[in-house]
Amino acid sequence: MPLRLADAPSWLLSRAHLRAQRLLSDGFAEHDLRPAHYRALAALAEGGLSQAELGRRLMLDRKDVTLAVDHLAERGLVDRSADPADRRRNVVTLTDAGRALLPRLEHTLESVQREVLAPLTEEEARTLTHLLRRLAPADEAAGVTGPRPRGRSRS
Repeated sequence: MPLRLADAPSWLLSRAHLRAQRLLSDGFAEHDLRPAHYRALAALAEGGLSQAELGRRLMLDRKDVTLAVDHLAERGLVDRSADPADRRRNVVTLTDAGRALLPRLEHTLESVQREVLAPLTEEEARTLTHLLRRLAPADEAAGVTGPRPRGRSRS
């Protein structure tokens, strides 16, 4: 790593992000899922969404949403059906199996969060979380605004 980057916030955030993503990927792999699958299940736990709405909410490309929903449907964790009001739309809902799996996935997520923040004191972890909320406004983090990502998402 060039010394010029050693203290650059963007570099440090990227490194921390890569570590967190690796830990998340490893944790969810134990359930044969990826972080994007968990994000989809968590979003659907709040209510059914069209595939397009799910993609916008998760900030995923249309193709990646289809792949994620296909995987979750094959596992019986979500149901995809035509919207009775607009047959061109697919509505995705959580199944009982998906709802039953969520607590185990949330336990995995909590374990990963503890591991990500392990080098910090509790006060430092609260401060970091507060600062990250300021850097990633809630509307963007929820996928409400911002540019559409291109290509394959890994989270």
